[in-house]
Amino acid sequence: MAVHQFDGVIVGAGGAGLMAALQASKGAKIAVVSKLYPTRSHTGTAQGGIGAALGNLEKDSWEWHMFDTVKGSDYLADQDAVELMCREAVETVYELEHMGLPFSRTPEGKIAQRPFGGHTREFGKGPVRRACYAADRTGHMILQTLYQQCIKQGVTFFDEFHVVDLLISEGRTAGVVAVELATGELHTFHAKGVMFATGGSGRMFKITSNALTLTGDGMGILYRRGIPLQDMEFFQFHPTGIYKMGILITEAARGEGGILRNKAGERFMERYTPTLKDLAPRDMVSRAIHQEVLEGRGIDGKDFVHLDLTHLDADAIHKKLPDITDFVETYLGIDPTKQPIPVQPTAHYAMGGIPTDASARVVVDDKKTVMPGLYAAGECACVSVHGANRLGTNSLVDIIVFGRRGGKSLLEDVKRDPLPPLPADPEKQARERIARLMAEGGQRVSDIRTEMQARMTEKASVFRIAEGLTDVIGRLKQLRKRAESVRLTDRGKAYNAELMEAMELEYLLELAEATAAAALARQESRGAHYREDFPKRDDANWLKHSLVWRQPDGSPRLGTKPVTITRFEPKERKY
Repeated sequence: MAVHQFDGVIVGAGGAGLMAALQASKGAKIAVVSKLYPTRSHTGTAQGGIGAALGNLEKDSWEWHMFDTVKGSDYLADQDAVELMCREAVETVYELEHMGLPFSRTPEGKIAQRPFGGHTREFGKGPVRRACYAADRTGHMILQTLYQQCIKQGVTFFDEFHVVDLLISEGRTAGVVAVELATGELHTFHAKGVMFATGGSGRMFKITSNALTLTGDGMGILYRRGIPLQDMEFFQFHPTGIYKMGILITEAARGEGGILRNKAGERFMERYTPTLKDLAPRDMVSRAIHQEVLEGRGIDGKDFVHLDLTHLDADAIHKKLPDITDFVETYLGIDPTKQPIPVQPTAHYAMGGIPTDASARVVVDDKKTVMPGLYAAGECACVSVHGANRLGTNSLVDIIVFGRRGGKSLLEDVKRDPLPPLPADPEKQARERIARLMAEGGQRVSDIRTEMQARMTEKASVFRIAEGLTDVIGRLKQLRKRAESVRLTDRGKAYNAELMEAMELEYLLELAEATAAAALARQESRGAHYREDFPKRDDANWLKHSLVWRQPDGSPRLGTKPVTITRFEPKERKY
C-alpha cells in the first residue's frame, strides 16, 4: 500500500485549492491532489472579473457590494458570511496584485474595473464599476499566479491523481484515497486535515459551460460519507452561452455595452428590468430569454436570442474581450464586431454544495456542528454567500476569500491537532468499488449519462414544475440502478478514462437526484429556482436553507436550517 503523509491535503487545484495551499504551506507540510494538471483547472475559464469595491473609477463601498450580493441571492445568503466576503475582497485583490497578477490598468496605473450584472452603487440606484479584470482572462491569470506562488512556496503536487474516498478515523478526518491515473494503482494520503476544492457539477445537464471534468466529485464523495449537501436546488443558468455549445460569452460583454435583442431587434430586457436592463442578475436575464423564446420572439423561431456588440468600438472589443472574439470566430465563423452572437442560457454554477462555516470548516447538521479536520471551498462548498442566485464576479471572490480563510483555518488546526490513526484497510471501499465497476455488466456509461443530462435539462433547469420534477426523480432512480452494472470495454489500468467516467457518473446521478428532490420540496420561486406551479417567493415558509442527506439506498433525505439575517431584511427584488 502506497501511503503519503502530510499535515494537510488539498483536493483540487483550482483557485480555491491553490489559495488554500498557499496559505497553509506557510507553516505546514501540504499536498495538492488533482485529477488534472493545476493550470487546466476550471478557474482558468473565468473571464470577466473579480468583484471588489476598490473605487478606482468611481465611489464604491463594500456595504454596497454586500447589499447587491444579498439582494441578488434573493435574500437566501447568510449575511454574516457575505459581509466577511465583501470586506475581505478588497484586501484579497490587492494581495493578488502584489503576487504579480497582471490586471488591466487605468491610464493612472490603477486596477481597471467595469460594470457587471447586479452590481450597483448606493444600494441599487444604478450600475457601478466593481469588476477588477485582466482583459477577459481573469480566471486564467489568477490560476497561473497562484500556481507559481505555490511552486515557490514548496507545495507538493500530485497531478493526475483521482481522489475517490474520504478516510474517517475516531470521528475525524484522516486523509483520502486516490487512483493514480498513469498506473491505476491506489494511493493513501494520510493527513490531519483535508480540504475539498473540486469545483461544480454542471455535467449533470446537457448544455453547460462546465468542462468535462466538473462532475461533482468532492460533493459526491462527502455525500456518500454521510455529510449533507445544502441548497442543491439552486443551479444557475448563465444567460449567454454560445448557442448549442454552452461555451460562455462573459457578462463583461454586456458590461462593456453589449445588448440582448430578440427577433424584432428589440432590446427586450428594458421590459423586464428597466433600471439595470441587460445587467440584471443572471437568473432574471435567463428567464427573460426563455420567456422571449416561449412567446415566439426567438431568432428565426429557434430557442436563442442575439447578443449585439456591433455598435461598440471594434478596437476596444478586441482589446478588452480578446478571448470572446476568438471563441466566436472559431466556433461560429462570425466577427462579433459586425454580426450579433447567437446565445442561450447554459448550465453554469452550483450555488449549493458542501455546507461550511465562514472559516471553510465543513458542518454536518442544522446546528453548524463542525466535522474535525474537514474543509471545503469554492464551487463545491456552500458558505452560503450566493444563496439562491450568484452575482457575476462573486465566484472568483468566493474562491479567493474562502480559499484563503480555509487555508488559514487548516494551518491553525493542524498545528494543534495530532495525526489521527488510519482506519484498518483504508483502501477497502475504493478497491471494492473499482472491482464492481470493472466486473462484466450490460450498461454503457455514455448511454446512462446522456439520458440523465437530457432529463435534467428538460425538466429541472430554468423552469420547473412538480409533475416534471417527480418524473425526473423516478428516472434518476432507474438510472442509478442501471449504473450498478456498467460495461467497461477498457480493461486496462493505465489511464482508464472509462473507469474514471463510471465513477464520475455515480456522483452525478446522486447529485442530480438530490437537486431534483430539493427542487420538488421547495414550493416557491426564489432566485435561480423557478417553479411554474409556485411562481411567487414565500418567505413565511421557505426563507430557509435546504439540507439533503444520502440514505443507505442512495436516495435523498431532506431537512432545513435557518438563514442568517443581519443587516438587510428581505424585500421584493426589483431592478
